[in-house]
Amino acid sequence: MPDQYEKLRELLAELEYPSVYLYKFIVKQDPEKVVDIKRCFSETSEFSTRASKNGNFISVSIKEMMLSSEAIIDRYKTVAKIENVITL
Repeated sequence: MPDQYEKLRELLAELEYPSVYLYKFIVKQDPEKVVDIKRCFSETSEFSTRASKNGNFISVSIKEMMLSSEAIIDRYKTVAKIENVITL
């Protein structure tokens, strides 16, 4: 069975490291989920959130200095353990 991150791994191989990487996630209006996502990243990461037009969802953007493509994928795998988080 192919790895679900294989395509991303190919795209990330084109970057030079270390590199600032932008992660984007969407969660239902639940501040606890936003806190859970923040816990997956270092304290030096740059976080921003924005509510959707109707206020039903929150988009979470995180910029972090990453050292390798595998480190980026590891972050995605960690966040994937949180229920009801959509990865963009």
